[in-house]
Amino acid sequence: MTTHTCTSRRHLLAAGLAGAGLAAAGLDTSLAFAAEPGYAGDVLVLLSLRGGFDGLSAVVPAGDAAYYSARPGIAVPKSQLIGGDSFFGLHPALAPLLPYWTGGQLAAVHAAGQPAPNRSHFSAMEELERAAPGTSLRTGWLNRMLGTLGSTDPFHAIAMGTARPARVLAGPAPYLGLTSVDDLQLTGEQADRPIAATMAALYAGAPVALSANATQLTGALSRGTRLRTAGYAPANGAVYPGTELGGALRDVARLIKSDVGLMSATVDSGDWDMHENLGTAVPGRRMYDQLKALASALAAFAADLGPDGLRRVTLITISEFGRRVTQNGSGGLDHGYGNAMFVLGGNVRGGKVYGRWPGLTTAQLRDGDLAVTTDYRAVIGEILRARCGVGDLTGVFPGISASSLGLVTAR
Repeated sequence: MTTHTCTSRRHLLAAGLAGAGLAAAGLDTSLAFAAEPGYAGDVLVLLSLRGGFDGLSAVVPAGDAAYYSARPGIAVPKSQLIGGDSFFGLHPALAPLLPYWTGGQLAAVHAAGQPAPNRSHFSAMEELERAAPGTSLRTGWLNRMLGTLGSTDPFHAIAMGTARPARVLAGPAPYLGLTSVDDLQLTGEQADRPIAATMAALYAGAPVALSANATQLTGALSRGTRLRTAGYAPANGAVYPGTELGGALRDVARLIKSDVGLMSATVDSGDWDMHENLGTAVPGRRMYDQLKALASALAAFAADLGPDGLRRVTLITISEFGRRVTQNGSGGLDHGYGNAMFVLGGNVRGGKVYGRWPGLTTAQLRDGDLAVTTDYRAVIGEILRARCGVGDLTGVFPGISASSLGLVTAR
């Protein structure tokens, strides 16, 4: 586990408890406010599709003839598209999510992205998660959101399934990084080596300024033990795929239904960097299989929560950038710009593709890429304001106003 204090940065090695930003040395703390008595907003689940997700394969602009001209070997034929509308269609591998699309719980926003192109994975993802271009802020936007809402409990924010919590959680508000709920324990903790108990005894009776971090750590471990002892079985016939993403979403659903106070969770899905052999829209091809795995995990998550649980949740997908419009000589796609975002939840106005379509002819592209017509921060901002109780977005996304797409119903 990595725990941050206001005077030092200590590293307590852990297998399941990978990170808790409990005060954050050297980070901007001006955006953390006093705790509010309770949180009645949605659990915001941020799913990062790392590697550069190709939104043009997932949400196909079938009504734009330039799409088919640019991708003669990998375009999804109109006859295979599902859902969508008269202009857009969904990739057939997303079939597990079709009931949520037609049922109005799943929507997409196209031509979304960052304010300026950035085709470097690391730089683009850092900027995506910092979300404050032109400022000196070093915190992540999700941590700033937590501070705005007065979060004080590590269980309010979880980075699930990763030993290295994303940059989006960097900052003073507390959070936990868990490889899994059942592995929430300190590395080396044994009957003859009671590390947590020793820590609790060490700080017993100490001033709050000294003991707060240790108390939060031991409290989190205690709750983890209770969760592990209680066990978990998905509801409503939900069957999660045996993937890292499936396991992570299963644990997020588990925490939501356990009422541990979860306000936000981050989950990663990788391997979207398809420079070659993206493949046609049939099983066994790279993009098809990746999308099918993604859709299966998301569909299981939604089914597990059930209608009542899903009404408490809004899930958003983001990626550092999209892919080039034109396929390359290796049957793949290089780094691009504009992209598609998915939004899933019980209060989503779904079954629709939102955003202004810029077109794919040469004159309409941005340096050969899909142009961005909707800032991803404005999309998230609309959800934060309507569903999560963030009245003023200034502290989360400096200089950005919420979009007026009408993506979700207001509380």
